[in-house]
Amino acid sequence: MASTEGLVPITRAFLASYYDKHPFTPLSADVTRLSSQIRSLANDFLTQHPPTQGEAVLIEEADRLPPHKIDENMWKNREYIEETIFLLESSNWPEVLKQQSAPDSVEFALTFGQLKDKLYNALKAVESFQIKNAEHVFYTVMTYLPQDFRGTLLRQQRERSERNKQAEVDTLVNSGGSICDRYALLWKQQMDRRRQLAQLGSATGVYKTLVKYLVGVPQVLLDFTRQINDDDGPMEEQRQRYGPPLYSLTSMILSVRLFLSISWARYDTKKLKREQIAILEQAVDVYTTELKRFLTFISEVFANAPFFISAEVVGALEARKNDDYKEINIPAGKTYEVLLSVDVVNSYIAWDFSLVQGKINMDIGFSLEFVSPTGEKTLMLPSRRYESDQGNFCTLMAGSYKLIWDNTYSTFFKKVIRYKIDCIPPVTEPVQSDSNKNEGEVETG
Repeated sequence: MASTEGLVPITRAFLASYYDKHPFTPLSADVTRLSSQIRSLANDFLTQHPPTQGEAVLIEEADRLPPHKIDENMWKNREYIEETIFLLESSNWPEVLKQQSAPDSVEFALTFGQLKDKLYNALKAVESFQIKNAEHVFYTVMTYLPQDFRGTLLRQQRERSERNKQAEVDTLVNSGGSICDRYALLWKQQMDRRRQLAQLGSATGVYKTLVKYLVGVPQVLLDFTRQINDDDGPMEEQRQRYGPPLYSLTSMILSVRLFLSISWARYDTKKLKREQIAILEQAVDVYTTELKRFLTFISEVFANAPFFISAEVVGALEARKNDDYKEINIPAGKTYEVLLSVDVVNSYIAWDFSLVQGKINMDIGFSLEFVSPTGEKTLMLPSRRYESDQGNFCTLMAGSYKLIWDNTYSTFFKKVIRYKIDCIPPVTEPVQSDSNKNEGEVETG
């Protein structure tokens, strides 16, 4: 477990000073030029053949500003790339182009295949960025958690949640869902991940039983997970610094997709000209090159950005008091016992205690017993002497458990211990009711 002593979550002001050292070299002017040309070509196809209802929806989307959030733009780029790749599949070409009867059709077909390959590589680059960024955030959080069963429970919860999400996507695809439908679901799932991260910080939802009762989870970590995506929080600085170039790329690939969709539908009556395909080829080349450059840059910035900083840096250092611990005197020759009631099998009994030491270092015995309804005692953990200990025990039976601190072996010295104990029920993902299914934010990329 990495120490968080003296640390606080990053602030927007600190992140601004960090980003000042990492300016992004502006996108090529070709992005704006080619985006405008591609959109103009699409409009030319509409002069004689007005848009269909579906095309009108796509045009309306292209006329809107891109999403504000960095990660939503990443998902949108993936969606638009995949839709464009779909159009460039030979099985989805216009019939005239499929037949390759015209002299230049073979050349065009080769060009479209090359464009599809470039876009596929770009798609994989975005996917890789999202996976690495999400893992970076998760494992950073895990670094600051106690390295015991608590981390295991969070990993299990994440793995179970991701399996459920993938099964949901598979079900949609198998039922004939469109690319648009799939990405709408993927974005909804991304929002669910954000809520889970916020819940980790505020101990609500699925993490309530896990975090509320945890011993030793740093408050600074909980503050980070709760505050990171606030509307005016640290990530807003990221959006203002690095959002604009990404927004331009999002608009560019949407324009490419719009152009292909409209031109394909009218290809039988208005074939693409060589100069139009040349502009399309340039646009895809510039888009994929600039997107990969942006992803490489932002990956390095994100990987090196601090999540926590010294409280002194922001002038906010103050001692944190933990009122959850109790302090008790155990006289010489005596024991101190705490009885816990466990309602569910596989719950965890967790403890954290230490002796308040004087001039002489001392220890105390500690053991754990199960007490049956008839009063019969079964030793679960034999007595051992500790100066301090943080541990847990997975229960095999519901019922009463007794934690015992033993000072009977001491003839002269009383012992003072500070302790915290809790019973943590098994973590299970809640089943959403129909009324809650559509409710609904660390951008994770």
